[in-house]
Amino acid sequence: MRKLLPVLVAALLTAGCGIVYHQPVYQGSLLEKSAVDQLQAGMDKQQVILLLGSPSVSDPFHQDRWDYTATQRTGRTGHVEKKNLTLYFDGDKLARWEGDYFPEQDEQLARETVRQFGPNLAKDKDKKKRRGGG
Repeated sequence: MRKLLPVLVAALLTAGCGIVYHQPVYQGSLLEKSAVDQLQAGMDKQQVILLLGSPSVSDPFHQDRWDYTATQRTGRTGHVEKKNLTLYFDGDKLARWEGDYFPEQDEQLARETVRQFGPNLAKDKDKKKRRGGG
């Protein structure tokens, strides 16, 4: 019992102090920088969906605004950073966009996903784009 006590005390002291590694957590729209760079005023909504995917937030009361929202939780304290790329449409045509996203992390996550799950995931995505799926 005396040998176990120091181990238990050490475990309790280090459990909540943040010494343990916390993996970063990314949630939301995974946007590729190359896709965002291809946005052009005048594109219709279908072209934007093929390029970026469906928006994270599509408000039925403001159909001329699409939001692509992402969060990143990093560090020992779990600091959350939120970024939002907002697209504005005039009717069915893209008028302008503003905001920010995580281009470096999104590109890195895409590479890691392909490495972890194989290139078929990327091929399936390309097939859907060619067929007109999302």
